[in-house]
Amino acid sequence: MPSVAVKLYSVFFKLILKRRLQNRIQNPNLNDENSSFGVTSRPEESIAAANPSFTDGVATKDIHIETSTSLALRIFLPETCLVSTDPHSKARVTAKRPGSQRDSTPTNSSCGIPRRNSYGSAEAAAAALSPINRRNSYGNGLSTDDISLKLENGVYGGYSPFTRRCRKLPVMVQFHGGGFVAGSCDSVANDFFCRQIAKVCDVIVLAVGYRLAPENKYPAAFEDGMKALHWLAKQVNLAECSKSSGRTPESKKSDSQGQIMDAFGASLVEPWLAAHGDPSRCVLLGVSCGANIADYVARKSVEAGKLLDPVKVVAQVLMYPFFIGNTPTHSEIKLSNSYFFDRAMCILAWRLFLPEEEFSLDHPAANPLIPNRGGPPLKNMPPTLTIVAEHDWMRDRAIAYSQELKKVNVDAPVLDYKDCVHEFATLDMLLRTPEAQACADDISIWVKKYISLRGHEFSY
Repeated sequence: MPSVAVKLYSVFFKLILKRRLQNRIQNPNLNDENSSFGVTSRPEESIAAANPSFTDGVATKDIHIETSTSLALRIFLPETCLVSTDPHSKARVTAKRPGSQRDSTPTNSSCGIPRRNSYGSAEAAAAALSPINRRNSYGNGLSTDDISLKLENGVYGGYSPFTRRCRKLPVMVQFHGGGFVAGSCDSVANDFFCRQIAKVCDVIVLAVGYRLAPENKYPAAFEDGMKALHWLAKQVNLAECSKSSGRTPESKKSDSQGQIMDAFGASLVEPWLAAHGDPSRCVLLGVSCGANIADYVARKSVEAGKLLDPVKVVAQVLMYPFFIGNTPTHSEIKLSNSYFFDRAMCILAWRLFLPEEEFSLDHPAANPLIPNRGGPPLKNMPPTLTIVAEHDWMRDRAIAYSQELKKVNVDAPVLDYKDCVHEFATLDMLLRTPEAQACADDISIWVKKYISLRGHEFSY
C-alpha cells in the first residue's frame, strides 16, 4: 500500500484539484472560443527556468514554435551529445562545471565505461576516459572549458554546437500530464522528469507545451502534438537546405551568407537539433492525458507516412494513459476513488476538454477500444510500451488496449508497478522515489531496442 505521506498528500491534492476544476467549469470567461492563442501553463504552476548550459548534465532552452498560438517546446539536450562516434576523433568531451568532481553520467565501476551509451564501440568509450583525451580541443580551437560559455557583456552564455563532429542522438517527443487543463512543459516536476529521461535514455527530449482546456478544447491539444512533429521535420529540412547553401549552424556567427532567416533576420534553424538531432529515430512519450496525445500523434504519423520524412516514429511509451469509457471496467469500479485522480474528477476534466456537443466518455480521444475509432489499422502502429500502476483506476483499459495491439503482432509490453498510484513517476512529491527511478530505467531499457544504432541493448 502507498505510504501514509502519499495518502495524506493525495487527500489535499484532490481537494485543491477538484476546486480548480469546478471553478473553471463555472467561470464563463474561461470558455471563450475566440481565444485561439491559448495558454500552456497556469499561474499556480511552479516553473523551472531554462538553463542552456550543462549545469547538471542537461542543457535546456525554450522555443515558441508557432506565432498564431501559444504552442511552445522545451528542449532537453544531454551532455552525452558531446561524444563523437568517430573512433579517430576525440572520443569524449564534457563541459566542466564549477565544483564538479566527476562526470554525472552513470558508469560501470568495473571498467569505467558509461552504462547508458547505445552508440559507438566499447573501445571508443574506454578511450574517452583516458587522460590523453581529457583536454583535447573541441572544434575551432575551443577547449572543454569553452563549451559552457560564460555570460560576459550580455553575450549568450549557453551551449553552442561549434564543432562539425557533433554526435547525433535520437529525439523523444514528450507530452506532459494534467488532465488537459493543467501542467506545463516547463513545470518543476516535468523539467525534472525530462532531464532524467534525457540522461538515462541518452536522447534529446522535446517537451511539448500544448494549449490547455477549457480555453482551447478538443482537438487543440492533439493538433499541437502533430504540429510539434511537423516542426521537427521542418527543422531537419531547413538544416539540410542551410548546408546545401554553404551555411551550417556551426559556422561563424559573423558570416550570414547562405543563412536561412525570418523577416526579422533571425535564423530559422534550431542549432541544437541541427547539430545533434536524429529524427529518423523518434520516440513519443506521453504522461497521463499526454499518453492520449502521444497515441493520437502516433496514429497520425502512420497515416502521414513519407509526408513526415525524415521524421520516423519508431516507438511510443504510454505512461498510465488517461483512458475512460461509458462501460466501466473492473478497476474503474473497484478503484474509482483511488489516489490523486479519482474517476469523478477525471470526468470533470473531460467535460472541460471536450466540446459540449461532442461530450461522451466513448469519444475516440477518451476510449481507444471503441469500434470504428478511425485511423490506421492497429497492426501498423509503432511498438508501444504501456506503464500502469496497481492503484490506478485507469489501468484495465490501458492493459486492454495493449492486448489489442499484441493481437495484431505489435510489440506492446505492459509494465505493472506494485503499490504505485497514478503518476507515480512524474508527480512532484514522487519523482525521487525508487519506483520512479526504476520506471525511468525500465523505459530506457525498452526504448533502446528501437533507437540503438548497434542493436545490442537488452530489452523486454
